[in-house]
Amino acid sequence: MTNILETTIDTIKAMVAEKDDQPLHAGEVMGSWIYLAGLELAKTSVQYGINTTTDRELKSLLEEDLQLGNSQRERLHKFLLKEGISLPPSPEDLPHSEPRDVPLGAKLTDDVIANELSLKIASLIMQAATIVTQSIRTDVGVMFLEFQTEKISFSGKLKQVMRKRGWIRVPPFFVPSGSPHA
Repeated sequence: MTNILETTIDTIKAMVAEKDDQPLHAGEVMGSWIYLAGLELAKTSVQYGINTTTDRELKSLLEEDLQLGNSQRERLHKFLLKEGISLPPSPEDLPHSEPRDVPLGAKLTDDVIANELSLKIASLIMQAATIVTQSIRTDVGVMFLEFQTEKISFSGKLKQVMRKRGWIRVPPFFVPSGSPHA
């Protein structure tokens, strides 16, 4: 599925031969800034999860998400600084710790870590989609379409592991009154 989305992004780039010398509008600035702030906060949660989980598959996913977040942060940092926009505050990296050294009352369960990661990814996907639809400049729209595509691709991997482990939280099913399954 990523190939289809990558092809779409390449097509958009080729179709629009626009100079990106116009300034960012207020929505593009705010959306970019908020997305970057979300990435900065997510980094700390992901590092916390890496330091506390003993589930190898979840730890691998957390490390992959950390790399993806680092890549997106780096691209967004360069872009915003080039545009003269100040960056949101960034929390310091957490020091590495061994999961077995963290007291049980001080660490989250793997289920909670996975669901929190899923929620953060969903939030960033929605934020990226909003920026794509609001952007006037093609470079902004394409960058956030790439970010959205990367997060959607990663979310599929996370969902598979969550399903396998029984960590997905399913709301109650809705069966309208009068339906044959009521």
